[in-house]
Amino acid sequence: MQVNENVAFVGHTLAPLFLNDPSRGAVDALIAAMGSLELPAAAEEWPFCDNNAAYGALSALKEGAQGGIDDELVREYRRLFVGPGTKPCPPWGSVYTDSECVIFGESTLALRFWMRQHGIERLGDEATPEDHIGLMLELMAWISKEKPELLDEYLREHLLTWSSHFLGQLEEAANHPFYRGLASIAKLSLEGIQEELKLEVTYPRYFR
Repeated sequence: MQVNENVAFVGHTLAPLFLNDPSRGAVDALIAAMGSLELPAAAEEWPFCDNNAAYGALSALKEGAQGGIDDELVREYRRLFVGPGTKPCPPWGSVYTDSECVIFGESTLALRFWMRQHGIERLGDEATPEDHIGLMLELMAWISKEKPELLDEYLREHLLTWSSHFLGQLEEAANHPFYRGLASIAKLSLEGIQEELKLEVTYPRYFR
């Protein structure tokens, strides 16, 4: 099914950029590809997004990637997602949906239980909460290919409940065009998937 293939494309393309410190080599080729995007053709081909909105997001990604993996890009990734200072946009869902704003909160445990119910193995190591945005995008891609009958439930109950809230904050907090563009294209894509699949999502209260 074309929709599932496009969902997998979005997840597989964007997940590594949230998961990997760019200095460690895992996303060298992907960042280089972003730096050489052919606009506006790439915007027209990007799934689930209005062409003009996709053009703006991908333009920022391209601008930020054209300098390569330099110190500025690495510092911004670590400032946003790693620390050691206070992270403006922690990449875990429970930080936003748990009243104590902690990792491994109730929403993390709910996702973990859901995965076990359906025989889905965790994608990251034991130290990384399952509701890291990068892991959840990767899991979205995996489910769309391997267990497509679970995709709607996964999105409706676990990912879409917090993704737009987080990605909107990330877009505002990012000082580097690459991460502004990444936040924007991820938000547009997930909201487009929600619209395409006609998913009604019950949003929780956000505590951050």
